Amino acid sequence: MSTARWAVSGMTCEHCVRAVTEELSALPGVRDVAVALVPGGSSTVTVTSDAPLAADAVREAVDEAGYALDEAGGGR
Repeated sequence: MSTARWAVSGMTCEHCVRAVTEELSALPGVRDVAVALVPGGSSTVTVTSDAPLAADAVREAVDEAGYALDEAGGGR
């Protein structure tokens, strides 16, 4: 198992949380997605997966949901 934390900007509400969770959960091997929402700030998204996820795949999923990874906060 692998757990990574990503900083995501632009999220403001529970709808945002659901959109990001849905897109990330669709990635192969993802077991759990947890979001610590900071409305209008940088929210922490914790992803647990079978193996480490490629940053590009996470970035694309978050982008598909309509939000952006903070460049300084990826994959901690």
